[in-house]
This record gives sequence, C-alpha cells and structure tokens, in this order.
Amino acid sequence: MATAECGSREERWSLAGATALVTGGSKGIGEAIVEELAGFGARVHTCSRNAEELEECRQRWQEKGMRVTVSVCDVSVPADREKLMDTVRQTFDGKLNVLVNNAGQHLVKPTVECTRSRRM
Repeated sequence: MATAECGSREERWSLAGATALVTGGSKGIGEAIVEELAGFGARVHTCSRNAEELEECRQRWQEKGMRVTVSVCDVSVPADREKLMDTVRQTFDGKLNVLVNNAGQHLVKPTVECTRSRRM
C-alpha cells in the first residue's frame, strides 16, 4: 500500500517554521484550519470580530501546546485590515507563508455595485 510505504501523515507533512494567517478563525471551518495548521507545526495568527470567542479559542489552543496568536479584527473595515497586517508583520518578523482568507460577508447586491470605501 502506498500509504504504508510513505509513513504517517505527520512524517509526510510538516509546517515547522512556517507562518500562517487565518481570518475568521474562532469558529467553524476557520477554527478547524487554525488547528490543522498549528497541529502540523506552523505558527498561526488568527482574527475574529468576537473578542470573547477568540480568547476562549486562544486559551484552548495554548492548553494543547499550539502556537497561535490572536487579534480582534473586522476584515470589512479597511483600518482594521491595516492594523491586522501590522500585527502579523510584527508577530512573524515580516514572514508570512500561508494566508487563509476565511472571513466573509453576505452581499445583497451585485459585486459590481460594491466599492472599497462603502461598508455593507
């Protein structure tokens, strides 16, 4: 079997030394992605609009020995995005290997009618 010959998943995959940013990482798919990346050895930073949920996750990840940092951010707000990128730049010394843009929003109009400066 090819799987047995290649060894375990942990032996085949390592993100040791890699850095990752996952937006919307305090619940659902984003939370699972944070845990997978950190589980493979990456240093991960994640953000969410909900400070309480984010802190609960951070504590849980810390207890599991995962290297995850967090910050509150609403990615639909340009100033918040700028602050997030400054935080990530400082946290990872300017090195970002993986970006998972998991945060999203529900648009109720055609995309061509949306502008960068308008908040939905």
